[in-house]
Amino acid sequence: MIREALDAAAEALSAAGVEDARFDAEVMLAEATGWDRARLVAEPGAELPPGAARSFAGMVRRRLRREPVAYILGRKGFRGIELAVDPRVLVPRPETELLVELALELAPRRVLDVGTGSGAIALAVATELPECEVVATDTSPAALEVARANAERLGLATQVAFHEGTLPPGEAEFDLVLANLPYVSEAEWPGLEPEVTEWEPRAALLAGPDGLDTIRALLTAGPPGRCLALEVGEGQAEAVSELMREAGLGGIEARKDLSGIERVVVGRRG
Repeated sequence: MIREALDAAAEALSAAGVEDARFDAEVMLAEATGWDRARLVAEPGAELPPGAARSFAGMVRRRLRREPVAYILGRKGFRGIELAVDPRVLVPRPETELLVELALELAPRRVLDVGTGSGAIALAVATELPECEVVATDTSPAALEVARANAERLGLATQVAFHEGTLPPGEAEFDLVLANLPYVSEAEWPGLEPEVTEWEPRAALLAGPDGLDTIRALLTAGPPGRCLALEVGEGQAEAVSELMREAGLGGIEARKDLSGIERVVVGRRG
């Protein structure tokens, strides 16, 4: 029965240290059955089809190894769009939506997304600002494969241009540069959840002793934008603000996420 399957899975996942074990079990069972979570709750006594039971058991085994649910399902929602994700790219986080919200506020004509990963930021901006020209870069060819496939599936391949590297070729100027770069320090790494350290791409997370190596490199390279917005880790906003000032940016401000953490630092030229 649904109730028994969920109870057993939630108990096993909780014992393995998984947070929100019941929620994860419901999401995976909904995927296995093709039912929504509301139906699972409404029909706890319903029998599981044999195929769904096998599929669910396989998902639970993967989750017990602390594989992120997004990788198990092969997708993750981000600001109303659905992105294919796998271990080649980070799982998009809700706090990254702050960068998209800034783009909506400023309504730029040209946006550069540095370190695009799955394409979450670039594709969300392109979806919500259809007149905006978007360029996205990543140093990982594997990540760019995922991003390009997401753009094709969402019908945005002609609106978003992808380039390998940090900055795109040419001398083009952008109204806004957005970047969710690696910002985890070496000291923080051992304390992160296994979902991060054992499954997500290390190169997209780690950034030297203080977590700021990649941000320093971008500021040194001189991103070609009138406005630059960087996602940062908890406690990094002040240091990143100072790095921006040293790079000649002004009008610097930090914006908080829903947890009250200064998550995005914005700087402007001119």
